[in-house]
Amino acid sequence: MKETTSQRRVEIYDTTLRDGAQGLGVTFSLVDKLKVTERLDALGVDYIEGGYPLSNPKDEAYFRDVRKLELRHAKVCAFGMTRRKGIKPGDDPGMKALVEARTPVITIVGKTWDLHVDEVLGVSRQENLDMIRESVDFCRQEGSEVFYDAEHLFDGFKANRDYALQTLRAAVEGGASRLVLCDTNGGSLPAWVAQVIGEIRQALGAAVQLGIHPHNDGGLAVANALAAVEAGAMQVQGTINGIGERCGNVDLTTVAANLRLKMGHDCLRAAALGKLTETSRFVYETANLTIVPGQPFVGPAAFAHKGGMHVHAIQRNAHSYEHIDPREVGNERQVLVSELSGASNIAAMLGQKFNLADNKALQRQVLERVQNLEHQGYQFEAALASFELILHEVLGHGRRFWDLDHYRCVISKLAEADPTTEAIVKLQVNGQAEHQVAEGDGPVNALDGALRKCLRPHYPQIDQVHLRDYKVRVVNPTAETAAKVRVIAQFAVAGPNGQNSGANSSQHIATVGVDENIVDASWQAITDAFTYHLLETGAKGK
Repeated sequence: MKETTSQRRVEIYDTTLRDGAQGLGVTFSLVDKLKVTERLDALGVDYIEGGYPLSNPKDEAYFRDVRKLELRHAKVCAFGMTRRKGIKPGDDPGMKALVEARTPVITIVGKTWDLHVDEVLGVSRQENLDMIRESVDFCRQEGSEVFYDAEHLFDGFKANRDYALQTLRAAVEGGASRLVLCDTNGGSLPAWVAQVIGEIRQALGAAVQLGIHPHNDGGLAVANALAAVEAGAMQVQGTINGIGERCGNVDLTTVAANLRLKMGHDCLRAAALGKLTETSRFVYETANLTIVPGQPFVGPAAFAHKGGMHVHAIQRNAHSYEHIDPREVGNERQVLVSELSGASNIAAMLGQKFNLADNKALQRQVLERVQNLEHQGYQFEAALASFELILHEVLGHGRRFWDLDHYRCVISKLAEADPTTEAIVKLQVNGQAEHQVAEGDGPVNALDGALRKCLRPHYPQIDQVHLRDYKVRVVNPTAETAAKVRVIAQFAVAGPNGQNSGANSSQHIATVGVDENIVDASWQAITDAFTYHLLETGAKGK
């Protein structure tokens, strides 16, 4: 990664394991939380918020087990609320749990908006100030550095500026080393964020150390975070991939890339930006979430080019359609082939592998074939293996490894029992008849099993290929149940040691099939995958 001249250090505070875990469909096991912690530390995150020690046994166990990790950079933070009303901090179970977590930093969240003080907490405004001051002071006296998260700061500042400032002063008096301004409802605009930070610095003094914790309900979390940094904030709190409650938190992958590459600030560990894409996808996989293709900087489509004019341009000068070199954030350029493509796309994708770089006539022939197939419902953007098989066919390099006689699927469903499926496949393989039967969880699974039985004696390498993803899309929905369907299948290829290469491996095969019959569309995708793997491994065919 090309280093930039740093203007100043901006701290990155990650709350993926606490605030991020509050998002819809997000859950982390204890092991997951520890693994994510190690990844964030390797990335150079300054602070990792592990959770609220009193909220559940898993978080309590996390703070015990995280002490066994050999973190090289990050400091772990315990998160909690101010003391309860009418009780001393030392007698409050939440306060005691925070200090017993034995983290170097404790983050305390308190009420800034008088609406919440009056109607949610139901305490006097003075009591709320006392709760903030005493809670921060208690945790500091116990030996931890204390960050104060001012909840609903921007709404509270708009409703009652003077009281919002009083809450911040109470945190400073208690000994908070950071005042983190939270756009909890996520509805603020960048200009308002910058204005408020300016007024706070004027009121409390320029030496006060401010952070920003923006949510994304208005789609402006990144813009608000960057505006806050420009206005003087020295810490950004957010989550990897922006996961979190409602519309999520600010996406730290986007923030960090912009801070370092566009604004010249020092953040994360030196040269760690190249691990940004890898870390993003690790968190998606660990949280069992689907990757967002168009996510800035780290998404699979962030540097994907489809239009023929665009591809022609990037071949001459990549900067013409790319705002950064994708390698700076650990991503890669993709050239897609579709009906919108030009011959440049064909040459850019596989021209060197198939010796097409200077053969304009063959490029045009392949493009016309792709356009005709896409008119029928095929799509090759996510099915590169099927696209390569077209090239083999056009160039006369294709080989047949078997000839289909027939296949048949029988599904039996009794009233009070689960359905059963049986597939029968008959092939001619290397001059021999292979006729096999297999049961499966459905027609695709059963056909896959029967086909493997037929091929395995002749091509044992097909056992290296394992289905990992399977998607079905209706192509022409106006035809209702008679519509064509498109099946996109992705297969992982076992590594040299025979173990599965996994979802993150570059060794994968993606194929497509289209038909009115979903079973035959699936058969096309499966047989394309096997054919591609046999070609790539040098198997003999005819």
